[in-house]
Amino acid sequence: MIEARNFAALREIFREWPPADVAEVILDLPEDEQVIIFRVLPHDLAADVFEYLDFDAQQTLLRAMAHEQVVAILNEMAPDDRTALLEELPSAAARQLIRLLTPEERRIATALLGYPEDSVGRLMTPDFIAVHEDWTVQQVLNYVREHGRDSETLNFVYVVDDRGKLIDDVRMREFLLRPLTAKVSEIRDQTFGALNVTDSQQDALNVFRKYDRAALPVVDSNGVLVGIVTADDMLDVAEEEATEDIQKFGGMEALDEPYMRIPLWRMVRKRAGWLIILFLGEMLTATAMASYQEELAKALVLALFLPLIVSSGGNSGSQASTLMIRAMALGEVTLRDWWRVMGREVQAGLSLGAILGAIGVVRVAVWAIIGEQYLHRQPYGPHWPLVAITVGISLVGVVIWGTLSGSMLPFLLRRIGADPATSSAPFVATLVDVTGLIIYFSIALVIMRGVML
Repeated sequence: MIEARNFAALREIFREWPPADVAEVILDLPEDEQVIIFRVLPHDLAADVFEYLDFDAQQTLLRAMAHEQVVAILNEMAPDDRTALLEELPSAAARQLIRLLTPEERRIATALLGYPEDSVGRLMTPDFIAVHEDWTVQQVLNYVREHGRDSETLNFVYVVDDRGKLIDDVRMREFLLRPLTAKVSEIRDQTFGALNVTDSQQDALNVFRKYDRAALPVVDSNGVLVGIVTADDMLDVAEEEATEDIQKFGGMEALDEPYMRIPLWRMVRKRAGWLIILFLGEMLTATAMASYQEELAKALVLALFLPLIVSSGGNSGSQASTLMIRAMALGEVTLRDWWRVMGREVQAGLSLGAILGAIGVVRVAVWAIIGEQYLHRQPYGPHWPLVAITVGISLVGVVIWGTLSGSMLPFLLRRIGADPATSSAPFVATLVDVTGLIIYFSIALVIMRGVML
């Protein structure tokens, strides 16, 4: 249709499509054809489609579209989506686009951008339905019909007093099921959840999870209703938070930008810092081994099981750390639960260590018996039972220490105000590697003293 210049048919086809599907088609087209489609779309549909594009595609289209079309789309965009676009742009470019807005939209955009970064104020939209408690259902429905077209959502109607202070929120179905003569004061239940404009987006996510709402009202410090935040915005926040935590789990700083968009030097810088810290930490492993050179020289067989011991401790610590970080993010555990968590992890570490220790003992015994009977040589020497006991007990100790360290480190970081996700799996594994060596050789000295050491 584009090649045939049949723009009328193209417009009619896309008019019936959901904006998200139109955006998906546009992203697969060359840049010049993307601009053509936006030119044929009605202004309101073009703005809806524009909101579903990623930041790079939005930037490309803004540069390619005519001035009038940019003005129309920016003014038609939902305030929260427009704020998300403007805060990603360089300040000079953002100011230039803000000047293209109508006075009313410019006032809204400036107000939203004035709130702290990563606050609820940046996510909210001022498009909502607010009524008074002395109105009847008939008055509410008439008001919704007249003013509801521009509202972000009609799932909830908000009840305010004469000063605009929020006093309740009521589901729309309550108005649809009540007599037209019933008053709002007879319907509202005086129980509601609300966010503050300065709340962090992470805190807002927890409130949404708690109240299980499609939208929540946002109030200022005086309790005046200034906007609402919807669940679709919270999904974006949840995705960003999960992405940041996953990247930290890998032992690096969060990238803060999509992988293909972040400059190479910045990505290297964010990854190099933690790699250097982890590398320096692993150097302590060499230092610990150097302290036991004489023991290793006397019982070289101990070196055979070093990877087994070290990796088991690191793996158990990584498991515990990941469980605690996620549990904290979901609000399943708080700082007050540290003592209970410690008790559970000691029991879990003992059980897991016993399982691995039993497997380690069996492994040493089986190899020793097979080597002696069929290969006519003893791979672990004549004192292999002592080696098996050392490996078994060491695994129990190292796994207990690993689970305890991995579970308590996030609590420590949260207590000092740091992000618990910083206690990533590589960090915990490095910590447990060093201490695991000390545990292993200390147990070996106790069990083998006078025989092999």
